[in-house]
Amino acid sequence: MNLVARISQQFNDSAQTKIDAVEPLSGPIAQAVELMVQCLMNNGKVMACGNGGSAADSQHFAAELLNRFEKERPGLAAIALTTDTSTLTSIANDYAYEQVFSKQVRALGQPNDVLLAITTSGNSPNVIEAIHAAHEREMRVVALTGKGGGKIAGILRPDDVHICVPADRTSRIQEVHLLTIHCLCDGIDCLLLGEE
Repeated sequence: MNLVARISQQFNDSAQTKIDAVEPLSGPIAQAVELMVQCLMNNGKVMACGNGGSAADSQHFAAELLNRFEKERPGLAAIALTTDTSTLTSIANDYAYEQVFSKQVRALGQPNDVLLAITTSGNSPNVIEAIHAAHEREMRVVALTGKGGGKIAGILRPDDVHICVPADRTSRIQEVHLLTIHCLCDGIDCLLLGEE
C-alpha cells in the first residue's frame, strides 16, 4: 500500500467533487444567503441541526454567526440544536430520538426564523421531523444534503432552499458541506457589511 498515493488521491477526489459542485450549488447557496439575511434583518434566528459530522457542522455554522466569521461585526442570532445534552437526552428518553430537534423547533421557532437542516443522505428521521416542525411554525428551511436529497427532497416547500451536493460518498459530501457553510457565512457578511 502506498499511503502517499492514497492521500494524494483523497485530495484530488475532494477537489474534483468541489469543482463538480460549483455550477449546481452556486445558485441555491446564494438563495440561502439571501433568505438568512432577510431572516436576521427581521429579528429572526437561524437554527441548525444534524447528526454526527452534520451536528458538528451545525455547531460550526452557529459559532461563525454568533461570534464572527472573517470580519468584525456584532453577533448574529443562531442556535445549534445539537449542543444541549440535557435537552437531547431527555427528549430521546421520554419520547423518541426522532423528536430531539423537532421539539426544540416547536418550542423556539418563530415565523421569521430559518432552519438549516443538514444530512448527507437526506434521510435522517430526526432532521425530517425538524423540517415538519419548522413548516408547522411557518419557518423557511435550508436543507443541506447529498445523494440526491433522499426523503427530504420530497418534503421541501417551493419557498425552501435545497443545497444538494452532487455526490454519493459521505466524506466528499461533508467536505462540500463545510465549504458551503463558509460560503453562507461569507455571503451573509457581504450582504450585511458590504464587500471589502
